[in-house]
Amino acid sequence: MREYMDEVASRYYGRPATDAEIETALADEPGTDLVAPTGAFLLGRRDGVLAGCVGTRVLEPGLSELTKMYVKPAHRGSGAAPRLVAAAEDAARRLGSRLMRLDTRHDLVEARALYARTGYAEVEPFNDDKYAEHWFAKVLD
Repeated sequence: MREYMDEVASRYYGRPATDAEIETALADEPGTDLVAPTGAFLLGRRDGVLAGCVGTRVLEPGLSELTKMYVKPAHRGSGAAPRLVAAAEDAARRLGSRLMRLDTRHDLVEARALYARTGYAEVEPFNDDKYAEHWFAKVLD
């Protein structure tokens, strides 16, 4: 989680994030709710090495949120990202969800491309999160 927060905070600030900024981000978004029965936090490994993570949380019956999607730089381009998204969707289905949604920032162009490639469509804003600039949703078949 620290690597994830470091990268998204550094990209947001346009410079390396300080330890204090990373700690604040981790405190603001700890992900402690990404556990059963209302969520899941998944780790992806490649050849036994941690390659990335993703989380999902139930927002209301039938509706989950995709969050904390991250692939370590050394594993990008390996197909890890779409596999992590698919695993999060499977977890959301097991939690009873039929719709997955997410928000992301404008500068996270790779994430936006990933979501489009994995079947997410841009939708009208559904929250007022200060870091949300694009909103996506996907029906989970």
